[in-house]
Amino acid sequence: MPKISLYKFILVAGIVLLNIGCDQVTKDIATEKLQDKPSTYYLNDMFVLTFVENDGAFLSFGSNMSSTIQFILLKALPIIMLVLLTFYTLFSKELSRNQIIALSFILGGGISNIYDRLLYGKVVDFMNMGIGDLRTGIFNFADVSIMIGIGIFIFANLFSKKKTIPEEPAAKPAANNED
Repeated sequence: MPKISLYKFILVAGIVLLNIGCDQVTKDIATEKLQDKPSTYYLNDMFVLTFVENDGAFLSFGSNMSSTIQFILLKALPIIMLVLLTFYTLFSKELSRNQIIALSFILGGGISNIYDRLLYGKVVDFMNMGIGDLRTGIFNFADVSIMIGIGIFIFANLFSKKKTIPEEPAAKPAANNED
């Protein structure tokens, strides 16, 4: 099995655990402060706190599916993907530091949400943003972590120039001194 550096392991584990911790704490606070209470509106309704228990995925996708399909799509498949992404993040030699950070954010959000699905059969969502009728779905900090990770990953791939080190300097052509 390939080795990983201690620095890479600490970086990935730190970001993942920080994201899981923030998500779990905010879900506990939302459950305590928002459950069975009316929505709270801020900044002229641009930001809304409202408690929802979501047994589906993003925008409640899958909440009306059979329990077998829900298990496959919302539990088994995400677990497999998270395990593969963890190994890829830890063992790939091709990833830049920014890509590793991005994937760690995605892992932290994904692990926190799958933890809730496995333990409780649902996730707590509580934030909504928008202007007028143009609004996001209701989401949580795990979703924010995933979106931050995707944003960093896109930025890292589009705007970062991967520095390559040439194996050998190019030889200069010999001067041809023909008279």
